[in-house]
Formats: sequence, C-alpha cells, structure tokens
Amino acid sequence: MTDKTRINPRILIITPEVTYLPDRMGNLATYFTAKAGGLADVSAALVTALFDQGADVHVAIPDYRRIFSDRVSPLLKKELQRIKRKMPDDRIHLAEDRAFFYLNRVYSSQGEDNLKMALAFVREVMNHIVPIVQPDLIHCNDWMTGLIPAMARQMGIPCLFTIHNIHTVECSLAHIEYRGLDAAFCWQHLYYKNLAFDDEFSRDQNPVDFLTTGVFAAHFINTVSPNFLLEIVEGRHSFIEPYLRREIINKYNANCATGILNAPDPAFNPQTDRDLKVCYGPGDHSGAKQENKCFLQRNLGLIEDAAAPLFFWPSRLDPVQKGCQLLADIFYEVISRWWEKNLQFVFVADGGYQSVFRDIVTFHGIEKRTAVCNFNEQLEHLAYAASDFILMPSSFEPCGLPQMIAPLYGSLPIAHNTGGIHDTITPLAVDQNTGNGFLFDIFDAQGLYWAIEQAMAFYDSPRAVKATQIERIMTQSMAQFTHAETARQYIALYEQMLQRPLIVDQQSNDITR
Repeated sequence: MTDKTRINPRILIITPEVTYLPDRMGNLATYFTAKAGGLADVSAALVTALFDQGADVHVAIPDYRRIFSDRVSPLLKKELQRIKRKMPDDRIHLAEDRAFFYLNRVYSSQGEDNLKMALAFVREVMNHIVPIVQPDLIHCNDWMTGLIPAMARQMGIPCLFTIHNIHTVECSLAHIEYRGLDAAFCWQHLYYKNLAFDDEFSRDQNPVDFLTTGVFAAHFINTVSPNFLLEIVEGRHSFIEPYLRREIINKYNANCATGILNAPDPAFNPQTDRDLKVCYGPGDHSGAKQENKCFLQRNLGLIEDAAAPLFFWPSRLDPVQKGCQLLADIFYEVISRWWEKNLQFVFVADGGYQSVFRDIVTFHGIEKRTAVCNFNEQLEHLAYAASDFILMPSSFEPCGLPQMIAPLYGSLPIAHNTGGIHDTITPLAVDQNTGNGFLFDIFDAQGLYWAIEQAMAFYDSPRAVKATQIERIMTQSMAQFTHAETARQYIALYEQMLQRPLIVDQQSNDITR
C-alpha cells in the first residue's frame, strides 16, 4: 500500500473537525472550517505545526459543503490574507457524501444522523482517500473515526487513535455494511458489546462500540493529557464504561498508551490579537489590561472600574462536566463578600445553565456586576485580556484549553485539580516565585469558594508583587503552551510507531547518497 521510495514517511490525520489549515497545503485550505469544539482547533494546529516542520502530512475531513460555503469565521478571514500563491500539491482530502453536504453544523442533536455521518466519513476515507494518499501511518481522532483503526490493522498500516472526549455510538455489523463498509473484512478487530464468535453470529444483534473499537484496534492510543490517562487507568471516573477502561488499561500495560497535551491556537496571543482594545506583552501588561477591562465593562454595561476584580467564565455552561452549578451555589455570596471592590463576573458561553445565572442576576439586581453573554469569538478574546481570573471548576477535563490560554493574557485560572488542568496549572506561591493559578482538590462549592479567596488574597497584594508574578506567568506560559512542543511529542510517537525518522533533510540525504 505505501510507497517505499519516499524519503519521509507519510502521515494521514483523519478528523471530523478542523478550524483552519496551513495555506501552503492547498489554495483552498484557509476556506475550510468544521468546528464543534476544541478538537477542531487542536487538529488544525497540529497539522499546521507538523507541516511547518517539514513532515509529509495529509489531512482527511468531511466535505461540509454548506458550512464551507456559507460560514467563514473571523479567524479564517485572517487566514485568507496569508494566501500568497497556489500550491500544486494538495494535501487536503475531502470525504464527499450527502450525509454531511448540507449540514448547518458539524454534529446533530439526533444520534442517528451522527451515526450516518460517521459511517459515510469512514467509508469515503477507506475506499477513496487512503488508496490515494497511501499513508505509512494513520492518525485518527475521536469516536467518528473509531472504525478506521480496525481496517488499518487489517491492511497492515500502523494507526494512532487519539481520545479527545469520552463519547461514543454503537450499531450492528449489518448496519455498518448497509452503509457501504465491508465489515467482514475486519470483523475480528472490532469491539463488540458481547462475545463474538464470527461475523455471522455478530451481524445483527451484537453492537459494535465505535470509541472502544478505536482503542482496541489501534496500534497506539493517546489521551490529550497525561493525567487524564492516569485517572482512567486508576478508575477515578465512574462515567467511563468498564469495558472501555479495560481496553485502555490493556494498552497502558502494553506500553502502547500515552498522554500528549494539546496547546492553544496561536491566534491567542495578546501581543498580536486584533480583537483587543490594546495589545500587550508580559512587560507592559498592567496598563493595557486595565484599558481592555474598562472597554469591556463599557460595552457590557458593567460598572466601569479599572480596579474592579473581574472573573471570566470561558467554557460552555454544562453542569455535567464544567462545574457551573458550583459557582451558582456561591455566586451571590462571592459578589456580596467583595461588594465594595465592585467584583464582577463575565460569562461568554452557551449552555443550559445560562438561564440559571440570568435568573440569579435578575433576582438580586446585579446587572451592573454580571454579564451573561452568548459565545462570541471576538468577545472571548477580549474577556481573556480584560479579566483578572478565569473559572474552570470542571468535574473532569480530558485536556482543557482555557486554563492554558488565560495565563498567556495574564489572567490566572481558578480551577478544580483534575485531568489536563493538573498537568498545566500549579498553585501560585509568591514567596517561591512559582505557580500560575489557584487549585481546589475537592469538587464542591466550598472548594471553589476557598480557591476564589486565595485568588482575591493575591489580588490584594502590592501592585509591584502582582505585576512581577503576572509578567513571570505570561512569559513562562508563552514558552510552555505551544504547538511546537505538542508537535515534537507527536513526532516522537510517530517515529516510535514507524521505527524510522519522520523528517529527513532532503539536501543531506542527497549528499549522503
């Protein structure tokens, strides 16, 4: 299947979501967007970083025709300006099917629609894209690509499966074949909910789990933070099905599982961010953050006070994962305690708990101290720059990005010590000149309240102390949270799986030959 004459091995990254791609990967690259969550940003940034370092990387995504045609984000408009010329070597491969041609968004609220789209995507990738690309290694992302590792293993192609979220679907072998996939070809590499003797026995009544199949069949797996992998192995999350945990443990015990942290999109940079009122860096953050704060306050109808402590909620308002119910329990208590300081909250997030916070605001008449806004990309960027603290009291967090973005802008995280948060945030210790945020270990409202108290104690520190610490945190975060480092770790993993270098200098190779 693969081309043995290639100097560099070829990587095919398969993802259901992508925000943007490097302009040099094709003249249409920067038009493409299919985003439902953080996976989109991560996939795009990884592809970009690998490509920029010289890797022979290709990407396969569904052809969300309507999304591509009708909705171009501000980020993509910026990317369009970077197009210099048309490149003949097109490395973007669109899987085409009516299942996703006319969608208005990446994922449907109907599970059957998502299943149909996933099966169409897998069919087109395996039947058309893989034969064209002839990859040496396939890198799959999340449940929608979960059947591909089984087929790749049968074809003898090494496959990495990245777990971004613990979500899955299941269906029968008969349903898979009805959608045009030869399930019998790889039936022994699929994960069935019940013991499978042969494909005929399992055809109609033995469901195939997509996410667990990806884990079971892949040659190597990774989670998007080292600590989340450890939490799964140690059984700290009851929502993870026992059979999925067992397969992850099997990979872990076989030294075929690791955790690689994601990194924020490069667009999150306070020195170049065009969505800010005033751009700034570590050395001049103090005055600039105050200007951004006042600008945000004026636009949202809050009390305009540069000295007011401002808390920002950057994640969706989801009580299952994000812990917004913890904040709701203590919300007015926090505002009341620091009333004289004009303490304020800004929410830039969608989700069912919006109505809860709006009701609290209306009941207590605190409209001048709280703004509850729908998600808006420009407003999100400004809020990072204007805020002093962000809130991430997540019950679990496979990786998380806001806690890495916020320190770049000099906004310190207040977060539950779990998953990727544990890997990226350490308690601030001013006397030791270490740490970058405030963590609480017990997932309850009082734990969050305690962490807010710690944050406010820091806020009341002498101005010079605060400025020194925030400058340090911003500087260290800019060095730590980069896609260059993420790409380096993926390159090392690819090379481990391939047992050969991923990037060979063409000129050096010509000389040696």
